[in-house]
Amino acid sequence: MKLKTTVAGVLAALLLSNAALAERYVRYVEHGTVSWGELVDGKIHQLSSAPYHGGTRTGHTLNEADATLKAPVDPSKSFMTAFNYSDHKKETFGITKDTTKQPGLFTVPVGSIIGPGENMVRPKGSTNFHYEAEMVVVIGKRAENVPLEEASDYIFGITIGNDGSERDWQAGDIQWLRAKGTKNFNPVGPHLVTGLDYTNLDIEGRHNGVKSQGANSSGMIFDFNYMVHYISQYFTLEPGDVIWSGTMGDTGPMQPGDTYEITVEGIGTLKNTLVQGE
Repeated sequence: MKLKTTVAGVLAALLLSNAALAERYVRYVEHGTVSWGELVDGKIHQLSSAPYHGGTRTGHTLNEADATLKAPVDPSKSFMTAFNYSDHKKETFGITKDTTKQPGLFTVPVGSIIGPGENMVRPKGSTNFHYEAEMVVVIGKRAENVPLEEASDYIFGITIGNDGSERDWQAGDIQWLRAKGTKNFNPVGPHLVTGLDYTNLDIEGRHNGVKSQGANSSGMIFDFNYMVHYISQYFTLEPGDVIWSGTMGDTGPMQPGDTYEITVEGIGTLKNTLVQGE
């Protein structure tokens, strides 16, 4: 019993230590200019460039409440992972996901990414638009053929994503590009956080304030370290590129005017509203 108590105490101390080491970054608009910043106690310290490019403080500061936040990512590539939680049902095909031998990897255009508070847009002709609560990791340095045991060294930080998905298009199109990657489909934010244990974080999604999804990142079939290892065998990952976790449980349709909030432990809450496009 004494040994178990000691181990539990050590683990708790490690978690507190990790939380204390966490750093928080944002992308924001001020006077029409988009900048990166480090967020400390509600104040944004402007950076000379992205933190994963070694950006340093310029000396300019502003309150977070006075800034318009953008997605805290600026990738050249956005990789998504299909059916990466065993409890996520394939609404498209009506069957439950079985563990696969390799990740269900696909890409979407980076132009589909929007920021916290920005409106997701349901295009004309879309009638079955779904939310998907996910985590997103940001690559910190160029990665090619990365050994699994070194993969964590290439992950800079984590944020939150909502993989907006048009289920009828997903079922009817040969590829998922339109269903998953249409402009304004994929909110990300609000902050990019380093120093957290991304293998063990709670995730919760709320549709119009009512809990609709929930899981822990430990339930990913292929975790982020494996995804970095796997993707880097076939594609070159550059600093700033993003990898999505895949979603959990059941998703559901959103109607114009609906909101979806995703909270990830240690990061915060991403909230967006769906509107009808022209």
